[in-house]
Amino acid sequence: MEMCYIRHPKNFETLKIMKEPEVTLQLALDHGLTKEEFELIIERLGRIPNFTELGIISVMWSEHCSYKNSIALLKTLPREGGRLLVGAGEENAGLVDIGDGLAVAFKIESHNHPSAVEPYQGAATGVGGILRDIFTMGARPIAALNSLRFGSLNDPRTKFLFEHVVEGIGDYGNCFGVPTVGGEVFFDDSYKDNPLVNAMAIGLVKVDKTASATAEGLGNPVMIVGSSTGRDGIHGATFASEEISEESEAKRPSVQVGDPFTEKLLLEATLEIIKEDLIVGIQDMGAAGISCSTSEMSAKGDSGMNVDLSKVPLREKGMSAYEIMLSESQERMLVVAKKECEKRVIEIFEKWDLHCETIGKVTDDGLLGIQYEGEAKALLPAHDLVLGGGAPVYIRDTKEPDYLKATQSFDFSTLDIPDDISECFIRIFSSPNIVSKRWVYEQYDSTVRTNTIVGPGSDAAVIHIKGTNKALVAVTDCNGRYVYLNPHEGAKIAVAEAARNVVCSGATPLAITNCLNFGNPYKPEMYWTFKKAVEGMGEACRYFDTPVTGGNVSFYNESPDAAVYPTPVIGMVGLIENLENVTTSFFKKDGDLIYLLGEDFEEIGGSEYLKVIHNKVTGDSPKINLEIENELHNSLLELIRNGLINSAHDISEGGVAIALAESCVGDRENKIGAAVTIPVKTRTDFSLFSETQSRVLVSVSPEKKDDFESLMINKNTVFNCIGATGGSNLSINDQFVFELEMLEDIYFNTISKKMNVAL
Repeated sequence: MEMCYIRHPKNFETLKIMKEPEVTLQLALDHGLTKEEFELIIERLGRIPNFTELGIISVMWSEHCSYKNSIALLKTLPREGGRLLVGAGEENAGLVDIGDGLAVAFKIESHNHPSAVEPYQGAATGVGGILRDIFTMGARPIAALNSLRFGSLNDPRTKFLFEHVVEGIGDYGNCFGVPTVGGEVFFDDSYKDNPLVNAMAIGLVKVDKTASATAEGLGNPVMIVGSSTGRDGIHGATFASEEISEESEAKRPSVQVGDPFTEKLLLEATLEIIKEDLIVGIQDMGAAGISCSTSEMSAKGDSGMNVDLSKVPLREKGMSAYEIMLSESQERMLVVAKKECEKRVIEIFEKWDLHCETIGKVTDDGLLGIQYEGEAKALLPAHDLVLGGGAPVYIRDTKEPDYLKATQSFDFSTLDIPDDISECFIRIFSSPNIVSKRWVYEQYDSTVRTNTIVGPGSDAAVIHIKGTNKALVAVTDCNGRYVYLNPHEGAKIAVAEAARNVVCSGATPLAITNCLNFGNPYKPEMYWTFKKAVEGMGEACRYFDTPVTGGNVSFYNESPDAAVYPTPVIGMVGLIENLENVTTSFFKKDGDLIYLLGEDFEEIGGSEYLKVIHNKVTGDSPKINLEIENELHNSLLELIRNGLINSAHDISEGGVAIALAESCVGDRENKIGAAVTIPVKTRTDFSLFSETQSRVLVSVSPEKKDDFESLMINKNTVFNCIGATGGSNLSINDQFVFELEMLEDIYFNTISKKMNVAL
């Protein structure tokens, strides 16, 4: 769950020092509920809820916890099949069989709103939350990735957010001891007021040693473990369910504070109680804290719970039941232990110097009963509170955005032809969206635990599965501009490009997790965009047989000025069966032949060229033919497994010219030049910087040329030899020559130079 916070009731500060107020419609509205929802609550309970109950229901029925405006569409995605061991959303994270008795657990979630008001702690606790989702499955985290979006680096506030988000991610992951092996960073004015901070984690577990987020067994003890509970993060889930505004600054004290050292202890204790088979179920306390974990575990197990909040370890005096139930303090879990194992569970957590208190018992009546200081504070049907249960489900009105008529009819022939293509190349290559994110990933420990084979900088990360000859490949990907211009095609491209990156690294794609970052779903244009994106994503996932394991929907990424570009981030995991097949994107040696796989259609809608050179985001997105894309994947994997190529690099932002430069200088220890001829169809600028999909650059040893071409002739993938590697320059069409030393300086130092400017 994303751990963040929502709007407090308007008189919340006063309420903290007064007796519980009378619950009225206005108080319910102040909690983010609608009039219809408040009436539904009264109808179901047969009475008006009390103040604590209202708080519980308001967070559980918030967009962030209940997915009330998205779940109907999410259910249309492919959520089963392939190697999935659990269905999408059934557990804390997705679980995929990778053979040898092992499974990979992985998930991506957002922490956007907290990071907008407190970037360091917002990002840090986002990492902590996603790691807990992994080890509550019984899996030991082996890698982390992230997907970040910010405004222009020319803006001082963007620099501040960027600096401290990266710092928060790095500090938490480094202290916890998990390598951050990959990710992406994108800059665009649409994200100025609403940075997107999406965190992904991956873990390994034995198939027969997994844990479930369930509560079963009449009388089994319910235990809270980990850190003590404070007032931080109260109403976090609801804050994630509203637009960013000036009022958000007032909520800064509510952002949770993470402690990675405590989380490391919690990891070890959690894995120990799972290994010893001491528990029935376990769940992280993320969004909505105790409210969420008690109700969701009860509903999943068709059971109930009686909980005494007087037994919850607190770090602040005078906390009310309302505050304890809604607190989003970090590094906490809810555990349902087996009756005869309660003492041993306590011993293990005491050994790791962590709180472990029995706060209640499992019941069989389906009710969540809450007591505090000898008083009954809440009695609610658990099933009625949760996603997939009785929480409301809506399908909102849709309307195609008016701007699409103008963008998709844009006439590219009206664009001026640049006088200096070389200057265009340098400007595009210098874009923060193109250059290396070395300034970011050098703040991360990418090699701790010694599993990392390929870290940040190539098309995807590669992580060795110790004790086997296998490796996992992981990537995050999405171009929000494409989705803005064509939600259906743009979302398909996000899945296809993630798969292409995985394949370029030598792996077969297995499954995806997603983080769907959109604006206000109550606006018909935004809901139409969301619906079309989900349809496109589902279409691509079915074609590539990469089911959706779960993930996160983050709505309300808007400010009073505008919404972010719709950004459905794809986190994909693939499997390499033989370590000899690990492939990277960089040229390896002089004299190799360079082949371009795939055909160009001079598509520059939403391209980096169009934005950097003409300051426009318009046109249609590139098209994606899934059959052609899949043929490309099959061809690449066969080439790799037959040892016929030395490198593979997908062509994406910036087009083929930029991809060539990246392959030349991406490996700082082994820069290799190239001389190529790129066919020009209509215009040189369009052909060099087109972002047509389903294209890959590969390098081939001369002695393998015949075998390479023989294999490719029998495929349905277009291929052309465009040149060879070698020398100290990148030469394109005998017209444009760039020294590698200059390209290297631009590629690796642009962002650090911008960030060293005083804020």
